[in-house]
Amino acid sequence: MKKLALLFLFVCTNILYSQKITDTITSQKLNEDREIFIGLPPSYDKNPSQKYPILLLLDGDFLFNPFQGALSYGYYWDDLPEVIIIGISQNKNNERETDCTVEEATGLPSEKGELFFEFIGMELIPYIQKKYRTAPFKLIAGLDTTAAFSNFYLYKENPVFDAYISMSPELTTGMEEQIPERLATIEKPVFYYHSSADGDVKKMRKRIQALDELAKKITKPTLSYKFDDFKGASHYSLVLNSIPSALYHIFSVYQPISTTEFQEKIVTLPSGYVDYLAKKYELLEKTFSMKLTIRLNDFKAIEAAILKNKAYAEFDQLAQLARKNYPKSMLADYHMAQLYEKTGDTKKAIKTYQSAFQKEEIGDLTKDMMLERADELKGQVKNKKDEVIEETPPTDTPVETPPTDTPVEEKKTE
Repeated sequence: MKKLALLFLFVCTNILYSQKITDTITSQKLNEDREIFIGLPPSYDKNPSQKYPILLLLDGDFLFNPFQGALSYGYYWDDLPEVIIIGISQNKNNERETDCTVEEATGLPSEKGELFFEFIGMELIPYIQKKYRTAPFKLIAGLDTTAAFSNFYLYKENPVFDAYISMSPELTTGMEEQIPERLATIEKPVFYYHSSADGDVKKMRKRIQALDELAKKITKPTLSYKFDDFKGASHYSLVLNSIPSALYHIFSVYQPISTTEFQEKIVTLPSGYVDYLAKKYELLEKTFSMKLTIRLNDFKAIEAAILKNKAYAEFDQLAQLARKNYPKSMLADYHMAQLYEKTGDTKKAIKTYQSAFQKEEIGDLTKDMMLERADELKGQVKNKKDEVIEETPPTDTPVETPPTDTPVEEKKTE
């Protein structure tokens, strides 16, 4: 309930202060103009070289603000990345129903539904990619009718979208069997999220659960699957539960190292703590095309794992990673100084802490701290020398036995 209240607060704030652009795209497929809403990330103008994932919202009229609010909240805490949000308006002239027209027998798009399907893939996405700086990663989301429609992109040999947020989908004919089949077949990485609730429409809920029963049996590394069945929620309130859950699931690798991740995945490793950190950010770049500077808190987490497991040799690797990410800071020297200190090379540790003093401060690492560490080690060295002097016993010069000139008397023979 607390999370829901926070999300509601951010939604309201976002409506007032977020950048939301209304645009019109002329569609040759639909032979009409369509209104779309565009939400650009806060850093879009500040970072001209940065590219951003696309989140396409069907039912953009009422899903745009909740999604933008959740993303703004997550980005504020550095839990979610910035994305370009595209919402399609579908509230005029019964567009929502006609856009999603399907053939009842086959359950596939037909008439305007087929044209709308092509409009998204062949006109809208290229239009956005040409006009804005977009990364290859694309998400699509919808509710009931539009959620089911979004699943049709899974039927393509090479799906347009990489992630699907299907909230209480009103599944078309055969879809509960066909979606798991496609999820098991698609070779490229796919994120699939869907949800229902105990207060959901019963006939829809039963088929959604049947889809889950088949989908959760799929075991393949390229599929990231999650199903939420919310308690105490209705068909409409489940949306505000689903949005943050779906986003945090899809972008889990983006999030900083949490206490749970540290305790369950990192500190339990026998070795390779720095490799874990490097691979985490390599996966982020590979999956979402996001090249991020490794967070300072993530460096601290790996430092803690190294110290806890006494894997001091890994400080060398960590220092190399620090030098690459924060070349002007004292972070790399700090890690090297720890290596020398923990392995008993006190003289090198002192010199390296002094070297760190000359670099830029970062986080809670300060020049005063580096000098204090160096002075502390100098004090330890001095104390050891004093102890050696005090404990060395005085050396007594041995007294030689003086030679005697008195001859030994021989025994007289009688």
